[in-house]
Amino acid sequence: MHHINVRNAHNKSRLKNIMGSRGARGAAVAVAVLQLAVLLSPPASAAPLSLDFHAASCPQLESIVLSSVQAALQKEIALAAGLLRIFFHDCFPQGCDASVYLNGTGSEQLEGANLSLQPRALKLVDDIRAKVHAACGPTVSCADISALATRDAVVVSGGPSYSVLLGQLDSLAPASSDLVGKLPNPSETSVRVLLSNFRTAGLGEPADLVALSGGHTVGRAQCIFRRPVDDAFSGKLENNCTVVNPKRLQELDVITPDAFDNGYYIALTTRQGVFSSDMALIRDPSTAPIVRQFAQDKASFFAQFAKSMIKLSNAPRPGGNVGEIRRRCFSTNGPRLVADA
Repeated sequence: MHHINVRNAHNKSRLKNIMGSRGARGAAVAVAVLQLAVLLSPPASAAPLSLDFHAASCPQLESIVLSSVQAALQKEIALAAGLLRIFFHDCFPQGCDASVYLNGTGSEQLEGANLSLQPRALKLVDDIRAKVHAACGPTVSCADISALATRDAVVVSGGPSYSVLLGQLDSLAPASSDLVGKLPNPSETSVRVLLSNFRTAGLGEPADLVALSGGHTVGRAQCIFRRPVDDAFSGKLENNCTVVNPKRLQELDVITPDAFDNGYYIALTTRQGVFSSDMALIRDPSTAPIVRQFAQDKASFFAQFAKSMIKLSNAPRPGGNVGEIRRRCFSTNGPRLVADA
């Protein structure tokens, strides 16, 4: 099968003939031809990513994103965890392409791992997109805005800053269920399995697993989890989560839940990890020393977190950086017709 491409010269010739006809009918047909040419055009393929990708087209981009995140977190600090989790769940399946934002049939948000993604954080990114597009036109993707908003949420919460390469295009479709199914499971007890999950996103080192798990320092979990360890801390969790209730939340960092710091690791060293995957980090000999290092040295955690976030931001996209700049983060810009011959 071959894909039919509409050549520019052919389009211009047809348009010239149509515009030569008289009356409103000819003009209407001309518009239809132009729309057809757009629909048949192939998806865009972006230039290489760079730190200053939008410097000319949208010089105020980063200031718009930062001010929006600051205002949002001032009202609701929990949005920081929401943005981080959305970014992780977007990047792991098929790279950082804003595919997780898409609504409708086949949406990644309908998958089990994504059912609890924070709606307010999803909306925040689209609200920022609206501000950016109002200022600069549709020149910046939802994927880039999500990456910047996540970085700024970390910083506003007290965490480290890091560089974000820009120029990602938004995907034209959600990731498949199989790919979404490779997201790390908080109930997982095997570090070997968790490392395998991380490798799919280009994160193959134990330090990547431990550092990015540190995002739990500002995280909260719905009271639908079950901690298999029977100890005093489990009793405290049961007192908070007396019944399975998705509306009730449990802080994942029980020491400093609203600050991006190393309190999560300090808690792990005293066996106060909420998820099974958290506790696995302090038990496995390949990750336990890193947990203890981060518990003792916040600067060491911050340095590795920044390094690992840069790697995650550049997670491989199987089809390459191909897509579009969405006019709304929750839907593609329209159907693309593909003709077979």
